[in-house]
Amino acid sequence: MTGGRAPALVLKAGREKSLLRRHPWVFSGAVEHADARAQAGDTVAVRTGAGAFLAWAAYSPQSQIRARVWSWDEGERIDERFFDGRVRAATARRARLARAGNALRLVHGEADALPGVVCDRYGEVAVCQFSSAGAERWREAIVDAVLAETGCRSAYERSDLDVRALEGLAPRSGVLRGEPTGASVEIVEHGLKYRVDVAHGQKTGFYLDQRANRDRVRALAADRDVLNCFCYTGGFTLNALAGGARSALSIDSSAAALGLARENAALNRLDDGRAEWVEADVFGALRTLRGEGRSFDLVVLDPPKFAPTAGHAERAARAYKDINLLALKLLRAPGVLVTFSCSGGVSPELFQKIVAGAAADAGVEAAVVERLQADTDHPVTLSFPEGEYLKGLVLEKR
Repeated sequence: MTGGRAPALVLKAGREKSLLRRHPWVFSGAVEHADARAQAGDTVAVRTGAGAFLAWAAYSPQSQIRARVWSWDEGERIDERFFDGRVRAATARRARLARAGNALRLVHGEADALPGVVCDRYGEVAVCQFSSAGAERWREAIVDAVLAETGCRSAYERSDLDVRALEGLAPRSGVLRGEPTGASVEIVEHGLKYRVDVAHGQKTGFYLDQRANRDRVRALAADRDVLNCFCYTGGFTLNALAGGARSALSIDSSAAALGLARENAALNRLDDGRAEWVEADVFGALRTLRGEGRSFDLVVLDPPKFAPTAGHAERAARAYKDINLLALKLLRAPGVLVTFSCSGGVSPELFQKIVAGAAADAGVEAAVVERLQADTDHPVTLSFPEGEYLKGLVLEKR
């Protein structure tokens, strides 16, 4: 509901500054009061204490993020046509990007002015996640718009995120449109084929944000012994092998992920004796490798999210330091470490500081030769720097 009858969310005096800078979140501490009519997912008019309009936003009474902005235009109506337009604009932006295959992110939440909405395309399957009360309210309209704009034959939902509990929403996954999706969908990226488990895989099934970085590892791998940690379904490993690595040891704690990684290697005829797959806790496995006297020319660290928020940063810093210290000790000199953090609570500056501490404790000299980020279909708006969650460093050990 928009217009004169829309419920109002009134801010405390002086708390409108972030909205005036186009930051799309309203935190609970900024709210003076909310109209009693407003229910979870409703569109509310965010106003100053003096009654001035600031934005149309989706209301979420159970969340610390009390509202997420849909539009800054008071004359806009938040309805099915609005979401058609937003999805159309997002897909048009992707159409202008260089294509590296048949899988990409179509909608990237706040960066596409659709907070709480993520949609990835894997061939003819669209996989959607709805993580906020507002996204949940307009779920059907958004899915319809995605299918209309892309021509995908089916849509699958992966709204099984922990953050939905903070919005008062239960997890949900399953077929949204079209025929039930099988265990895997085949995609192509930079000439390599992958089977993606959209029903049970991490995120929406695959880490599309690492597309360009996987290609970069391919360029670095020639004639090198490679160690890929937290390898998941083998993306960095396959690229290292395709790039001419002498060997590739891949470690992950998930037997299912490793099974799919082996399938992907066979699919690309890269199961030629150079690859070794180990199911193990990575921290323990690296200590074991150290004890065995193993060493490598190229190490890739792509761990899970150790710090989902800034409040977890201190604990995460210890984990990142530990894993990078172990990797640097296993790395030959000269050698290359490609290390990532996907934790939104760890800034790029903090991540580099952590890795520098790891190098100092390992007693090695290393230099940053490249900085890496998510691929171009995962943009970051200037008004929402929190969207820059993935950061990476390419280090040269000397």
